[in-house]
This record gives sequence, structure tokens and C-alpha cells, in this order.
Amino acid sequence: MYLLLCMLVLTDIATPTFVVPKALGIFWFNLKGITMSGCLTQMFFLHMVSVMHSATLVTMAFDRYVAICNPLRYATILTNTQIAKLGLVGLIRAVLFILPLLLLLSRQPFCANRIITNTQCKHIAVGKMVCGDIIVTRIYGLVLMFVINGFDLTLIALSYGLIINAILRISSKNAHQKALNTCTAHICLMLTYYTPSLFSNLTHLFSQGIAPHIRISLADLYLFIPPMLSPITYGVKTKELCDKVGKYTCCRR
Repeated sequence: MYLLLCMLVLTDIATPTFVVPKALGIFWFNLKGITMSGCLTQMFFLHMVSVMHSATLVTMAFDRYVAICNPLRYATILTNTQIAKLGLVGLIRAVLFILPLLLLLSRQPFCANRIITNTQCKHIAVGKMVCGDIIVTRIYGLVLMFVINGFDLTLIALSYGLIINAILRISSKNAHQKALNTCTAHICLMLTYYTPSLFSNLTHLFSQGIAPHIRISLADLYLFIPPMLSPITYGVKTKELCDKVGKYTCCRR
């Protein structure tokens, strides 16, 4: 579980890291320019980390499934090597899915008026600057979004379906509560990640009639809310962390 939390922390740190420095340059020093290669690079890493974050949530759902449905085999199924392999598969999947998107956009002719009405170079925003036909790029981006989210959410739903089935077969109410408590943090984490992501993508796809500041705010909240809430969510639910914080607070008093 702690190795998975480390993977989650790395993706949470990486996501705003690719956006915040440039956003601060815009707000503090009015440095609104960015090279095309820099914009495409930011887009690649931003979307790659997003796909990796989703893969980490799927792995954590599998972790909860093993912990509840096969607790006696937990240490033998989810070894350090196995977790490393799952993390590597998630990283390779993210690169292989996002790299074609970058190659398709980099070969397109861009208009003279290259203005992105956003604080980040997202695929949809960069695509609007292309003067040529980007129907293939748009279709690939849409298919990618629905395939990744649909596939990952299906695996998560399958894991929780098996978890619920296992919990219902337990007669003890205390065991019910204990099993559900182990999943609470992960469920909260999924809600804080997938909900802003869904709203952000929908506002970009159907941007007509939506004020620019609302669209930009939703895109920024999608980047900052999950990394901000993840430590709080797992910090509250992790007994060791709560004990350490309580002990430190008492000593300070």
C-alpha cells in the first residue's frame, strides 16, 4: 500500500510541476510566450502523467481487492517486484497512448495567431491553433479519453463489485465496517480525480456558451484539487500518520 502511495505522490507532484512554473511566469512577470516545442512537451508530460495517475488508481483498486478478498495471500500476491511491474506497465501504457497524439499535432501547420486561452497546453487547446485538417487528431483524442477512462473505470468497478460480493458474505457487522473503511480513502480519491477531470474535458469539448474564465478555472482546479486532497485523504485514514501527528502536536503543547 505504501509503495502505491509513493506512486500516487509522484504523479500528484508531477502534475502541477509541469504547469505551475509557467503559470507563475504569466501572472508574476507577464511572460505569456512559449515556444511550440515547449508547448507540445508540456502537453505530452501533462497528459502522460494524467494517464499514469489513472493507472495508479486502478492498481490501488486491485490492491484493495486482494487485501479484502485474499488477505492471507496479500503479501505473496502484491510483492515489491509485482508492484514495480504494475507501475512500469502503467508508465509504458501512458507513453504509448500519448506519444501518437504528440506526433500527430507536431506535423500539423499552425496558424499565425497562436494564442491559447488557458494557463496550460492541453490537447484540445493546442488543436484549435492548427490551420489544417485535424479530424484524425480529434478522433484519436476523443477515443483515447473514452478508452482510458472507460477501461480504467471498468476495472475499478469490477474490483469493487468483487469486494462488495465478498463483504456481503461476511456475517459480522464489525468486519463489514472494517472492510469498507479500508476502501473509503480510495473511493474519495477517485471522486476528487475523475469528477474534475470529466467536467474539465466536457467544458473544453463543448466550450460554446461557456465563459472563458469558468473553463480556465475548471482546468486549473482539475490540476490542483487531487494533489491537494490526496495527502489529506490518506493522512486522515492512515493510523500511523495520525498517531505521529497527534504525538508531535502533544509534545509541542
